[in-house]
Amino acid sequence: MKLRQNLTEIIPDNLLSLLPDGYEIIGDIAVITIPDQLLPYGNEISAEIIKNRKHIKTVLRKTSKRSDGRRVATYEPIIGTDTSTIHHEFGYRYHVDLTAAFFTTRLSGERQRISSLITPDETVLIPFAGVGPFVIPVAARCSRTVAIELNPDACHLLHKNTRLNRVDNRVGIIRGDAMRADTMIATGFDRAIIPTPYGLDKALALISDLVKPGGWIHFYTFKNKSEAGDLINLYSLSGYEVFRVHRCGNVAPAVSRWVYDLRKKTD
Repeated sequence: MKLRQNLTEIIPDNLLSLLPDGYEIIGDIAVITIPDQLLPYGNEISAEIIKNRKHIKTVLRKTSKRSDGRRVATYEPIIGTDTSTIHHEFGYRYHVDLTAAFFTTRLSGERQRISSLITPDETVLIPFAGVGPFVIPVAARCSRTVAIELNPDACHLLHKNTRLNRVDNRVGIIRGDAMRADTMIATGFDRAIIPTPYGLDKALALISDLVKPGGWIHFYTFKNKSEAGDLINLYSLSGYEVFRVHRCGNVAPAVSRWVYDLRKKTD
């Protein structure tokens, strides 16, 4: 994106290294993390982003990580004020409100990969569903999808997105705590996709109980490289065949999001 390079004549050298060279584009919104020292240059940074991304209408500064039960970060507007947008991804459209429900583009490739594995006769369970970026492409390909989401704002947007993408007749939406999924739905799913929030690794055992023997589980978690390797042996000893493990981007120094493609053993 060369943001830093393009601002060398505007931001002093001693501050330029603090500027992230990348930012996230969600619909017509740009999201960037700007440290306090660079706030006097917020308008110039935003102008450079819009210069290169002419469809951008709002530039938001991310000011905190997700900390509440709704997994919603906080933002300060630099240019524009609208936090709602329609995001396009691999032929699907999503109503998004960044102040109401979590959404990231950083898993777009994963969402495309997982949806390509789905077969028409499958039933799929997706806890922590958010506004539906895993749900929509999967529902377009399978027999039935059940989505669980606790945040009422995310559920509202998920309903809108299933209708917008014409898959509402294939999706059952449950507003509730995914960690209590066993009390809300029956077992026997062919596949589960678990985009786990940070610190909720115990979701794997709970959700996998709802998947039939021989069924597939795609489990996302946050670990450093050593911990990620240790999990391969742990899962192999816990009733799963481990077919694939890979990194899905860094989220903090030395900490990455990892995905494990698992299959429940039939013995």
